[in-house]
Amino acid sequence: MKIVVTGGAGFIGSHIVDAYIEQGHQVTIIDDISTGDKRNLNKQASLYSMDILDPKIPGLLSDIAPDVLCHHAAQMDVRRSVADPKLDARINILGLIHLLEGCKGAGVKKVIFASSGGAVYGEQEQFPAPENHTTRPASPYGVSKITGEYYLSFYKQTAGILYVALRYGNVYGPRQLATGEAGVVAIFIGKFLRGESPIINGDGKQTRDYVYISDVVRANLMALESDITGPVNIGTGKETDVVTIFDLLNDKMGAKKKAVFGPAKPGEQRRSCLDVSHARKALGWSPKISFNAGLDQTISFYRERDAS
Repeated sequence: MKIVVTGGAGFIGSHIVDAYIEQGHQVTIIDDISTGDKRNLNKQASLYSMDILDPKIPGLLSDIAPDVLCHHAAQMDVRRSVADPKLDARINILGLIHLLEGCKGAGVKKVIFASSGGAVYGEQEQFPAPENHTTRPASPYGVSKITGEYYLSFYKQTAGILYVALRYGNVYGPRQLATGEAGVVAIFIGKFLRGESPIINGDGKQTRDYVYISDVVRANLMALESDITGPVNIGTGKETDVVTIFDLLNDKMGAKKKAVFGPAKPGEQRRSCLDVSHARKALGWSPKISFNAGLDQTISFYRERDAS
């Protein structure tokens, strides 16, 4: 297949590019490298360093004529979305619409969309949350992701473009940015490697469903071959709180740091956990990497990168 991956220099997107190429697909990356890393780029993929709102995007998609658009370019920081909702909407909503308009004239058959199970449901009533759970996002980021799903449904109805919205839990693993505000596992590892104490926001008892990057990549591979349409949770069905992550990493890395607590951040929900039974039945997908094993692999990656 010919596949365009937006955000293909980023944490999740670059791993997906690698897997698609390994499977023999022809991959083109669209990424403005604003948050991505050139070290993540696969040399066998074509790269267009462009904003997804660039007016040239529709023409580029027509020239490439891809079978599939795998859309992972995004403003992905919940706290930044709270501070600047307009920026979040520009990238995550208008950017998606711009791409979908281009897809209409380019013969794209399917869109694989990186949605967010960690943000679209808001404060959950069921644990774990199934795909039909009420969506009450607590942040503009969550609002933009569920809005994206509505637009995908609209384009399916009006233009016949199939879509799968993979509602990720909190994805972690190698290549995640260890600086900034998003990605607690990578941030904590980075702090420990620098001999610093990470700051735990609030009481640290807020939970998320942490899913390892290789499991997310497998979901994207399976979505290529599946006829399934609509939202699919990609997580583990297990909750882990921030204090537990601190303790695990502190122990595994021999950091011997005391926990430092800071103020809670606005827009962050208290608990998040995803029911993945639909993914199991519809895609044949289930998580394979335990949180403990995933942390070990992630620590090894950052230690090796720091040493090189």
